[in-house]
Parts: sequence; structure tokens; C-alpha cells
Amino acid sequence: MRRRITGYLGVGVATIGLMFVTGVARAQTTGTQPTSYMTVDIKESFASIMARMTAAKPEIMKRQMDLLNERYDLSDRPAKGVTMSRGKAVQEGVRVKLPKGVTWEALSTMSPDEIRAKDVFPSGFFPLPFPNHPEGGALFPKFQIEEIKKQEARDLTRFDLDFDLPDHFLPEFPAPMYLTTRPDLGDVSQGKLVTIMNFYELFNGILNPKQLEGLRLLVTPFPQQQFNQTEDRRSEKSSRGLACLDCHANGHTIGATHLVGDIRPQEFRHRLDTPTLRGVNIQRLFGSQRALKSIEDFTEFEQRAAYFDGDPVIATKKGVNILERGSQVHFMAEFQEILDFPPAPKLNIFGVLDPARATPAELKGEALFNGKARCAACHPAPYYTDNSMHNLRAERFYKPRMINGMMASADGPIKTFPLRGIKDSPPYLHDDRLLTLEDTVEFFNLVLQLKLNEQEKKDLVAFMRVL
Repeated sequence: MRRRITGYLGVGVATIGLMFVTGVARAQTTGTQPTSYMTVDIKESFASIMARMTAAKPEIMKRQMDLLNERYDLSDRPAKGVTMSRGKAVQEGVRVKLPKGVTWEALSTMSPDEIRAKDVFPSGFFPLPFPNHPEGGALFPKFQIEEIKKQEARDLTRFDLDFDLPDHFLPEFPAPMYLTTRPDLGDVSQGKLVTIMNFYELFNGILNPKQLEGLRLLVTPFPQQQFNQTEDRRSEKSSRGLACLDCHANGHTIGATHLVGDIRPQEFRHRLDTPTLRGVNIQRLFGSQRALKSIEDFTEFEQRAAYFDGDPVIATKKGVNILERGSQVHFMAEFQEILDFPPAPKLNIFGVLDPARATPAELKGEALFNGKARCAACHPAPYYTDNSMHNLRAERFYKPRMINGMMASADGPIKTFPLRGIKDSPPYLHDDRLLTLEDTVEFFNLVLQLKLNEQEKKDLVAFMRVL
């Protein structure tokens, strides 16, 4: 199982209108010739852009919510006695809806070719589009917007879009922060969202001066594609921009979404689930397509290109913040490298279950994880990642199609995310398409053709909840 592991509606009239005036989608063709670049010189006033996009918002959000409701059971159904590290309930159950007349058992007996021919691949297993895929851009849950506004008087609200997934499917907020250097302190955030307003009082005396400066830079807002001072922004007022820890709040994740910056044309870009920064010290691949080999590379790339949809040309206009590699990038990376996984009291020093602490179901799940379910082939202990990439080739099960402005085709190789602390990091897969661990088990049971029975699926979930 891999971390950050339909009614098929086309692009509506309002969305088509947006494609010619915004973001990367606006710049996919010049006449009849494709281009990789965005339009830099905007000819429309900000007032006009905002009025038009605000008017289009209700239709766009209705289309996205109709898609989600058709794909998933979005009800709030917490698992009994299972919580994240600070106590937020973990959602339980398979939430992906099946095609009419189809059962999970029947699907498991079909070959990929049969499922493709009959068009019965569950809609919730298709790639998930961004709320307005032709537009894209950084998009935040309401709870994060409200807390940043309260602490900093900085508004992350977008006038064109709202976040789409319900709060109960997202990580807890604010998440606890653990440090490899001070495990004795537990949650060093003290239950607060770490921002530019409070980082010094929280961490002075805990971090060394380099780490403290790295954290300051990580919570400092800098101009970004949708949040800047130009007419081509998505905030009502000119914005100071985004901080790294706006998405990776407290060094974890809030489920904020975006589109990957390194794919063209626009309809092939993947929705991006913000991964946790916990445990980056044991990871070796970074970036949406894992082209970056160090956390220093990733930190620098984020500011120079990823903040601007992978287009350094437009970054200059919007105020790109060029970090100094020898000090600033190093300081930021040094802090990120000490972010630790949450405690897992049922695991021993080798990262496997302690039989004296584990339940029978958890032990059976561990045996399945290492055996029949083949999870350990990509997610070996102790951190449950092989630091590699794998192509699941889920497109074997369906014919390519447009879904709300996104082309659902092939995902390509995807990074093996660590599964330590996985219950703290919903939703799953690289594009948020799987809402629960039960959904994730069903997805891999089908895609890997494992033929797990119902009890085996439950035991596997029980094991992953204690990692």
C-alpha cells in the first residue's frame, strides 16, 4: 500500500472561459502551437478577473461536489476507539461506491481486461481532479484559513474556489510536532499552530541557531502563483504569499491540495496531496515526480519553481524569493531533517510489532502485510518505505477519459511514501483519491489482484493503524 495512496463530466462552459485567462491552462496553446509557458502579460483588469471568476464559482464547486458524492460515501463515520496522535477520530469503512450490480468479491475475480471492457472500475479509484482542474493552484481547508487569519491577519481565501473534501477526512489540526533531537518533549508545538508569530517563543532554547533560522524561513510568507501582488492572483487583496508550513502545517500536512508543477499539458497534471514532512530524514526522493534527490534540492526548487506552477518565467513578475543555497537552504533543510514520526508504542526497536503489546488481529495483519498482501515488497520495516518508485499501471483497468477537465490516463511511477504514522495522514494515494485505509486496502487488493478475504482486509487495516 502506498501513501498518498464518475459521472464523467466534461469541462463546463464556465471552466472553458477560465482556461483563456488564468494559470497554466491559459497557456497551453498559442494559435495552433502548444506551449509550456504561462501568459505573463495579462490584459484583463484584476476587478474584471475577480468578478467573472467569483460568478463562475458556484457552478464549478457544484460540479466537483456532485463528482465527490457520486464517487464516495462522505458521511462522518468515525472508527470506535481509533484516533490520530492528538485525538481526532479516524474515519472507518470503505467509502468508494461500486457500480450498480457489482460487488468487491465479483471484481476480485475479474481480470484487468474484463474490468476495462465492462467499464466497472470503481469511480473512486480513478484519479481525482482538482476542484477546477484547468485552473489549479494552492487551495486550503477552511480551518487553516481561519487560524492563519487570526494569527497573522493574512488571508488564504481564494475568491474562485473552496476546498472540496470534508474536514473529517483530513488530518487533525493543528497536528503535534515531534523532533528526533528532543523525543523527551513529545509535542513541541504545545497544541498550537506554529507560525511566524509564535515560532520563536516555542523553539528558542530547543533548536540551535541554524535550525531556528531555518524554521523562521519555513514560516515566512513569500509570493506564490495564486497569492501575490499582481492582477494574476486568486486572493481578493494583494497577498504577502504563502509559507512552506502553510501546507505542511507543524511539519505535517493539512491535506491542502495543488497540481503538480512538472507535467504538461494542463489536463495531464496530477492533483497533489501534500505529504507530511515527518521522517523526511529517512527519505531519498523528493518532488511530485521524485526528480529531486535531497531535501535541500526540494527546498530550493519549491521557492524557485514549484511555487509558480513550475514556470520560472512568471516567477520573476510575481516576486520569486531566491534562497541562498549555502546558508538559507541548508538551515531550512536542517530543521526539516529533525521532524520525527509520531510515537508507535506497539512497535519494537526494529520497527515491527511487539507480540506482548499487539492484538491477534494486528499480528495477523502484520503477517499479511509481509506475506500474501505483498505490502512489504515496497514498504519494508522499520519505516515502511523502500525509498523507490513504482508504477501500479492502474490504467490497465479503464479506458482513458476526461473527468471535470482532467485526463484520467496513466499515473506513471509514484514514490513509495513511508507508512509510519499513516493513520494521521488521510486521505491516501498521491492525489487524495482514497479517503480511508479501508479504501486503500480495497484499491491495492484489486490493482495487485491479491484476492484478500474480508477478515484479511480488516486485519491489514488494524495493523496499519498502529504503525
